[in-house]
Amino acid sequence: MTDNWRTTITVRGARTHNLQNLDIDIPRHTLTVVVGVSGSGKSSLVFDTIAAEAGYQLNETYPPFLRNRLPRYARPDVDLIDGVSPVILIDQRRLGGNARSTVGTITDTYTYLRLLFSRASTPHVGESTCFSFNDPAGMCPTCHGLGEILTSAVDRFLDLDKSLQQGAIRLPGFGDGQYWYRQYADIGSFDPTTPLREWTPEQREALLYGGEAAARLGTKPPKAYEGLVERFERIYLRTADELSERKQAVLEQFTRSRTCPDCQGERLNEAARRVRVAGYTITELSRMEISELTEVIAGITAPHVAPVTAALRTRLEAMIEIGLGYLNLARPTATLSGGESQRIKTVRHLGSSLTEMLYVFDEPTVGLHPHDVQLTIALLRRLRDKGNTVLVVEHDPDVMRVADQIIEIGPGAGGDGGRLVFQGTFEQLCAADTPTGRALRNRPAATPPRRPPTGHLRVEKASRNNLREVSVDIPRGVLTVVTGVAGSGKSSLLGELRAQHPATVIDQRPVSTNRRSTLVTYTGIGPAVRRLFATRHGVSAALFSANSAGACPRCKGLGVIRTDLAFMDGHEVTCETCGGRRFTDEVLAYTVDGLTIADIDDLTVDEATTRLPDRGIAAALRGVAEVGLGYLRLGQPLTTLSGGECQRLKIAKELTGADRHGLYLLDEPTTGLHLRDIDTLLQVLERLIQAGHTVVVIEHHLEVIRRADWVIDLGPGPGTRGGRVLYAGPPAGLVDCAESATGQALRASTAAAVG
Repeated sequence: MTDNWRTTITVRGARTHNLQNLDIDIPRHTLTVVVGVSGSGKSSLVFDTIAAEAGYQLNETYPPFLRNRLPRYARPDVDLIDGVSPVILIDQRRLGGNARSTVGTITDTYTYLRLLFSRASTPHVGESTCFSFNDPAGMCPTCHGLGEILTSAVDRFLDLDKSLQQGAIRLPGFGDGQYWYRQYADIGSFDPTTPLREWTPEQREALLYGGEAAARLGTKPPKAYEGLVERFERIYLRTADELSERKQAVLEQFTRSRTCPDCQGERLNEAARRVRVAGYTITELSRMEISELTEVIAGITAPHVAPVTAALRTRLEAMIEIGLGYLNLARPTATLSGGESQRIKTVRHLGSSLTEMLYVFDEPTVGLHPHDVQLTIALLRRLRDKGNTVLVVEHDPDVMRVADQIIEIGPGAGGDGGRLVFQGTFEQLCAADTPTGRALRNRPAATPPRRPPTGHLRVEKASRNNLREVSVDIPRGVLTVVTGVAGSGKSSLLGELRAQHPATVIDQRPVSTNRRSTLVTYTGIGPAVRRLFATRHGVSAALFSANSAGACPRCKGLGVIRTDLAFMDGHEVTCETCGGRRFTDEVLAYTVDGLTIADIDDLTVDEATTRLPDRGIAAALRGVAEVGLGYLRLGQPLTTLSGGECQRLKIAKELTGADRHGLYLLDEPTTGLHLRDIDTLLQVLERLIQAGHTVVVIEHHLEVIRRADWVIDLGPGPGTRGGRVLYAGPPAGLVDCAESATGQALRASTAAAVG
């Protein structure tokens, strides 16, 4: 045996998802970019095979007690993987977090800021916990460190046009005959048959608030009587227990939040709010842009806190280095985009001295303006030059151009992918006869003629976030692209547009999935498919549901049996009773045109539209095929889809059945799309516009910008340096806007194409 494993990551016989016995050797200590069309198997190789095996083997070195508390890695279906290192995954999943999670807490920068105040503040308060809004020592006692308080939205409690019997009380549990309903309708104080609008104001006040108003009723309620508001707040607002999803949904419907009257949203108690360092309170520093905060911290030269300020500056400068200087430490993590979340995750690794690590990135340029892509490229190179191996799944040609090696998986998606079709340099890829090679060689298509608008939508004096009293006209009936560097105000402008005009929004939130969620359930064709079989054979439609009467009794319609192995990974095996088919033998005896109900799951979208004799099914699947996902199987779990596939599936669902002239807002719809798939997306948007709809997208992809009818460019910079409309007009005119980073990128791209 040679020492090949010391210089390469060796993969033999990889069969995860759609990989087809893939063999590959990936050089270590390099920056390797993995490309391919959406659904080709890129993530299956990088994340679900190589990274999963590295994580699994590392976890096996820990004792069972720790293993139970570490992230679980499912062992991939592969014959051999050798030469892997401990893995660090930096994916696109948003940081999310609860209401207490901020940029400062997630990056530990607020921890250092608290330490600085505990040592250098005037007047002196105490330990660093005294400045934590997540600790009783520092949090505001009124809002418990949230900065907001919930109050009852009493105006939403009642439907005045209904009687109690008809459901005038909208709160859950107050339906006719239910327990809470009887506490009001059956006590003799209120007429349950009269609409509440016909009640006297005193009667409605007694129903809501009890107290003196209830005592004044002609028929006094029982001594233990509670008004609706008091009962609601006792059950939902004064409980210390963690809220269930049901209770959380009730709170969202029947409460509204307002700034805490005591701390005015600062989250801290009075003692922590009044002390200062360098003339600023800790709240004022937390709300500064990071670039401004760094300058303030640099001016603090007291020797006894020098180690604290040095560590804090290092972290702040790292965030500026990766293009996040426009954020502030008080920014909730739940408001960050996928691209911002991914860059936040890299901050802790910039100062790391570890070597021989395996860093795995999932499209690190997502959400980045072309102007900012070079920052990400510098980061990837820096990690590699420290002696690490960097694997990147990416579609951006600029990242491919600087890679030491490029691997293309394909040639197609789904069953047509999963094979190694190219391995070499960028120059070699540009000459290769592969989907990516051909896309790189294709010159930009001729610019289509601009469509005239059918009218305009006015956004008036928008001041959300960093917008500066922006007023702008959005043309109707055309494609408008909103551009600008990250943090320039694009999402804020679309938020204002949505607030001022009804719209259908297709954003970057992930498709909701679970173990039983498939294309059949997501597209809603399940009832039609079951009805087709039931009508053909004169039996109950419930027989053809894997969640109902027809399910295999042993696996409960899952097709697999899962065994919990405590501290080891759970193990799944194909159900021996149904052979993974999910249904009983009785159900599988029924066929439609030679297909059993289990065979339906194996059909691709394209096959189903032609083989299933039901126009409703074909119509429901047409949108999925139109966005380029016709190769997906109907029974494929949504959990196995790539990011690009999920994005397009969501677009297909939202766009299918659009039957009136409406406004569609899309947030970076090219996320996760291969160069070849951009045309498919643009064709979908074109059909919407031809049907009379108005489409507005936030986008960085230069080809989408070129083919727009109208461009609105914001900037010139992020945060306080942005929020202005630099240009509004046809794309051709943007290149002449001297302030616009987007115009500069368009000029550079055009020059490169000509050259």
